[in-house]
Amino acid sequence: MKFTRSWLGDHLDTDADCDSIAARLTMLGLEVEDMQDPARALRPFSVAVVLDAKPHPNADTLTLCRVQTAGGEGSAPAEVQIICGAPNVRAGMRAVFAPPGCIIPATGKVLTAASIRGVESRGMLCSEYELGLSNDHDAIIELGEDAPLGAAFAAVAGLDDVLFHINLTPNRPDCLGVRGIARELAAAGLGALRPDTLESPPGAFACPVDIALESQGEAAAPPCSLFVARYVRGVSNRPSPPWMQRRLRAIGLRPIDALVDVTNYVAFDRARPLHVYDADKLRGGVRARLGRKGEHFAALDGRDYDIDEDMCVIADDNGVLGLGGIIGGESSAIGADSSNILIESALFDAPRIHRTGRRLGIASDARHRFERGVDPAFAAAGCDYGAALILSLCGGETSLPAQAGAMPPPPVPVVLPRGACKRISGVDFSAGEIAETLDALGFAVVRSDGKGKKGKESREDVQATPPSWRPDITIPADLVEEVLRVRGVDLIESAPLPAQPAQQQPALAEQQGRLRRIRRVLAGRGMMEAVLYSFLSAEDARHFRPRDSANNAEAALRLANPISTAMNVMRPGLLPGLARALQRNLDRGAENLALFESGNIWPASEAEQQQWQQFCVAGLRHGLVGGGGYGRDWRTPGATANAFDAKADVCSVLQDLGVPVQQLRCAAPAPHWYHPHRSGVLSLDPRLPLACFGELHPALVEEMGIAGSVAAFELFIDALPTMSRRQSPLRLSDLPLVRRDFAFVVARETRAEDLLRAVRAADKQTIAAVRLFDVFTGGDLGEGEKSLAMEVVFRPGERTFRDQEIRALCDKVVAAAAAVGASLRGAAS
Repeated sequence: MKFTRSWLGDHLDTDADCDSIAARLTMLGLEVEDMQDPARALRPFSVAVVLDAKPHPNADTLTLCRVQTAGGEGSAPAEVQIICGAPNVRAGMRAVFAPPGCIIPATGKVLTAASIRGVESRGMLCSEYELGLSNDHDAIIELGEDAPLGAAFAAVAGLDDVLFHINLTPNRPDCLGVRGIARELAAAGLGALRPDTLESPPGAFACPVDIALESQGEAAAPPCSLFVARYVRGVSNRPSPPWMQRRLRAIGLRPIDALVDVTNYVAFDRARPLHVYDADKLRGGVRARLGRKGEHFAALDGRDYDIDEDMCVIADDNGVLGLGGIIGGESSAIGADSSNILIESALFDAPRIHRTGRRLGIASDARHRFERGVDPAFAAAGCDYGAALILSLCGGETSLPAQAGAMPPPPVPVVLPRGACKRISGVDFSAGEIAETLDALGFAVVRSDGKGKKGKESREDVQATPPSWRPDITIPADLVEEVLRVRGVDLIESAPLPAQPAQQQPALAEQQGRLRRIRRVLAGRGMMEAVLYSFLSAEDARHFRPRDSANNAEAALRLANPISTAMNVMRPGLLPGLARALQRNLDRGAENLALFESGNIWPASEAEQQQWQQFCVAGLRHGLVGGGGYGRDWRTPGATANAFDAKADVCSVLQDLGVPVQQLRCAAPAPHWYHPHRSGVLSLDPRLPLACFGELHPALVEEMGIAGSVAAFELFIDALPTMSRRQSPLRLSDLPLVRRDFAFVVARETRAEDLLRAVRAADKQTIAAVRLFDVFTGGDLGEGEKSLAMEVVFRPGERTFRDQEIRALCDKVVAAAAAVGASLRGAAS
């Protein structure tokens, strides 16, 4: 919202300077973004008289002028010699003089005395271009004969009016007019609001144009609830007066003619948009109605718009005249020869105005006001105001007002209990202060005695009915805000923040904390984090879907509007994107890569009754980035990453998260995108897998264009059990551990994990660890047999073990192994 200081003076009687006005507006919540003083740059320029003008002795196109200026402060007028190249310079004219030493606004250069073609020139006679007023540089500015000699040019030209630019929040449509801003300043004590002298011009005849609201359809809110019009005949359209043109130009509007300028002036003066139709171009009555499919019209901005059934239009018998509350049409536009006009002032549905404007891409001053809410009580008065201005500027006579529709219901009173102000704002205002402030803002205030509770003192409540221009006041807190911003938010006393407890609550949710730990563990194991799209191609998704849906074209969750054809489904897992990232890096010469990613996956399609979204962490290794090292090294033989490296990654993460890794079950098979014999599934409960690991299937790796094997893992975060935050007490003992090695003969199909689990369960209190360190086949073993060698660590209790106790523990180990079909091959002590 923009306005000038003189415009504000029409509504506010104040002696405050512009800086004080800007500071108070900002304190009121009407933030002043900019304050421009055009007279500041024009201060050195004054009115001068050309006494004599004769040709330059050494140039045909230059004129040698003798110019009378005001001279110095308190001194008599002085005469200076100026060389001028303007064709309109002549003796006796009054022009704008720029003395040496001033800065020319258009160029930013300092004007100096100079010798032009051998003749001295001390100053300049300025054109509008030099002063930054326009692009006209062909002629110097010619002032009227009544311009006083030596007067400041800015004052003579009316360019000394300070321009304010304020930033309004959407809930303050009342301040989209200068009158509303003046009301705010008056309530804050920065002057007195001038009385509103608007009068309704008497009507000489009935309005000849029928005004009506057609069927509003089944909309929850009518597109137009009130339509007020006045017919004015015999007008003489002419340019608007200079004072109006100056104000419109100052706020960035281009003056057109008196009839159009009046509508723009009223919109900014009173926040009341009006529209004027050329009545001679209308056919039949004027109606506000919903649009019809197939309708279109040519708007005043030179564009054609198609109308739909959700838009509010103003129409006559020929069709659409304009979009209600947004823009008018060319078919009824005002012209220089318009003599009979119809003035429209209406109330339109704000949400519908917003939808229509966004859909058609129209940004107009009328739309800006209507979609925020205009004062419904000023609809008829605004029409009268526009008619009165037009009569005073263009003549003619007006009809009686014509009206269709009715005013909306009045605002609902809001009760503010006395104690609520202190409770909400921290500042305790008296009932008198509250009533005085709200009354100055236009509220209808009633004070009433309230009853105390249980011996407490009675309090005085304040009931305030919001004015019609404040649709945002609905609850007691709104009244408190009004009082506080007018009285001054600086009244709020500073108070220290409450002391925080010594023990802080966790700032991260459980999953956020888990993810942070997972990232740290995997980064510590030499892996790099990747951040990839959640979309991929349907072909890549097909390789990582369960076999029962891998060939189903609708199995993946497809995107209705993908960013590209190569990213048209939601990823069923993280491995497809990581594998493609690995392949792109390998194609560009990278080697020995270890990547991981965390994020959501969508393993289920719309047709499958499963949980759509899951959170997962996945990683893969390629090349010499396994347990044997990172790249070629003379100290260690190079070994490519394998399934055991992937298992080690998963187990490291699970152990850091507090999952009992010793109790994990490793089962086969893993999903079909893994190698069938070099993969596994980890779980605490066979029905709920926690992770998958292994080498990717060779056929899949080859199809994706990756050379060599790829070790990968997937960790399902949503399936992890909730672990207790309590840490087990650290058990330290100065007694030595006892280690024994056992070698058991088992069938080749027996899983080592089953044997290790059985041995570990032989004596849970004493056995601290069981580790497999050798697998042997052949030799003296029979066909279909293998030998598993393991180390068993016994932890003593309060004293060291005796020999017989160690032998008893070994017997328990052998017995536990025998329960799974293992026989002792040998034991070393």
